Amino acid sequence: MEQATEKKSRFGMLIDLDRCTGCGACMISCAVENNIAPAEQKATTRTGVTWIRVSAMSNGAEFPATDTVYVPMPCQQCEKDTPCVAVCPQNAVDVDPQTGIVGQVPQRCLGCRYCMTACPYHARYFDWWDPRWPEGMEQTLNPDVAPRMRGVAEKCNFCHGRLHAARTKAAAEGRTDIAPADYVPACVEACPAHAIVFGDLNDAESEVARGAAHPHSFRFLVKLGTESKVYYRSERAWVRDNADAFRLA
Repeated sequence: MEQATEKKSRFGMLIDLDRCTGCGACMISCAVENNIAPAEQKATTRTGVTWIRVSAMSNGAEFPATDTVYVPMPCQQCEKDTPCVAVCPQNAVDVDPQTGIVGQVPQRCLGCRYCMTACPYHARYFDWWDPRWPEGMEQTLNPDVAPRMRGVAEKCNFCHGRLHAARTKAAAEGRTDIAPADYVPACVEACPAHAIVFGDLNDAESEVARGAAHPHSFRFLVKLGTESKVYYRSERAWVRDNADAFRLA
């Protein structure tokens, strides 16, 4: 009897920069979903934690020709020679062969921060403090996601708690494959401009795969050869032309 196996997927994102307004709803929803504690009062942009950071990118022209886009930057889910995987001495970063998702195993992390140094997208963060929530707020934590302790690195994992929930639902219904509607990351769900599309890049008929193939879609720092699975799109040529020179604002 042939054993049913889950199909191999390549989950990825397409972010439309012409739609993004920089509102930050993706950042808030991500923090709530993944139990990211409120920032300490002395935290800075270097020591705070956010799994997706929205930065501004400008064309550098003087008024009235000035133009700006907002760039949500989660982990780019590098597929080839994944930098953070290559440098981690603890095997605390792994790539799921069934989904292509680059995950983090905080229980293995020793806090060396090599992964942060290796990440060309600055999409990794370090827990400088134990997580603390205002009194009563701890009752609102997501039970499907374990908070991380002080001294470990963390990053976006495409809301693994939601992936597990979708797999559990599929198994209960006798299915080997999860339904696309059952696995939607928090940032995708929360975006009021519908600027983020998520799905299986291996499914040629999916919205994310068709969007990634669009001539106005691109990836940041493609010259590094990481084959990231997060695509961006813009009708503005200057945005696409600066994809290899992008720096966080």
